[in-house]
Amino acid sequence: MAYTTIDDPSEYFNTVLYTGTGNAGHAITGVGFQPDWIWIKNRTATYYHCLADTNRGITRNVSSNASDTEVNYSNISAVGSDGFTVGNNELVNKNNQSLVAWNWKCNGGTNASNTDGSITSTVQVNDDAGFSIVLYTGNETDGATIGHGLSAAPDVVIVKNRETARTWLVGHSAYVNGGNSENMRFNSTMAVASADSKAGSGWSRTAFGSSVFTVGNGSDGDYTSSTNNGSDDHVAYCFRSIQGYSKIGSYVGNGNANGAFTYTGFKPAFIIIKNTASSGTNWQIVDIKRKQFNGQYAVLAANTTGAESGGTGANGLIDILSNGFKQRYTGSDLNQSGAKFIYVAFAENPFVSSKGVPTTAR
Repeated sequence: MAYTTIDDPSEYFNTVLYTGTGNAGHAITGVGFQPDWIWIKNRTATYYHCLADTNRGITRNVSSNASDTEVNYSNISAVGSDGFTVGNNELVNKNNQSLVAWNWKCNGGTNASNTDGSITSTVQVNDDAGFSIVLYTGNETDGATIGHGLSAAPDVVIVKNRETARTWLVGHSAYVNGGNSENMRFNSTMAVASADSKAGSGWSRTAFGSSVFTVGNGSDGDYTSSTNNGSDDHVAYCFRSIQGYSKIGSYVGNGNANGAFTYTGFKPAFIIIKNTASSGTNWQIVDIKRKQFNGQYAVLAANTTGAESGGTGANGLIDILSNGFKQRYTGSDLNQSGAKFIYVAFAENPFVSSKGVPTTAR
């Protein structure tokens, strides 16, 4: 069996950098495919994140840093075979400012009804890349199940209530299992929270299944109402690890500049990391396009509006290696001693191609 089925990860995930013009109709190219999930952040200034997908409709936006409801502002007005077009909103097109767009390919906007769960969902699925975009309407029933469309259980599910201002809820395989269903908030610096600390859990203390994920009753406070509120519409982004392309996992920090090495099985192109042990820590995003050499990676935080920040030399953040990444930062956001961190990573190159050819470090 080949080490990987994806020799060129940029066919499914790619980062594009661009400069804003302030003019509507600004076409961004170089993605390499028609993107189905686009996540844009202004690198220069303090603006909201903009997340849009072709399942909800590409003109509809939510923000990872806020509990705000979905808006239809046409910040992204269209997608094409090699990119997308932005409007004149400052979030995505501030004149003369630097922006980054992270792009994922799903199924070209083609979706289907899924009846695997007790709630019928609308799914767009790319099983080769382990990615699905799921739309569903809540019913406030504890233990309600939603079909995710993947051929195996997802390792992470990220849910946003589209109609009511509720927190983003993240379920990660390191914490959502058959006995416990701790919650993480995408738009918050909070540590992982046990379901027992609330009247209910967004995940109903049930492990992600091979065809469905399970949610709480939606009436027990902010956690469950984030995943199953009333008759509100919700969106879920589901990922499972694909060897040589993506890895969703965890590591323990050591607080040392000679930090923990995390094996992914590929050279990462994008990593998002969260300290689950300590509040006040950000969802840190690193990618190889914004700063391309070890010891020089810049970060953006999914949960804040802040501009890009980072360091070099002694203050460098992460070494990107041919088969994983290594911490060089001693702070709590990435490497607190004894703390458990969760991460989601996507590849630039697999460690070994389907033809047995090894890759090299940066």
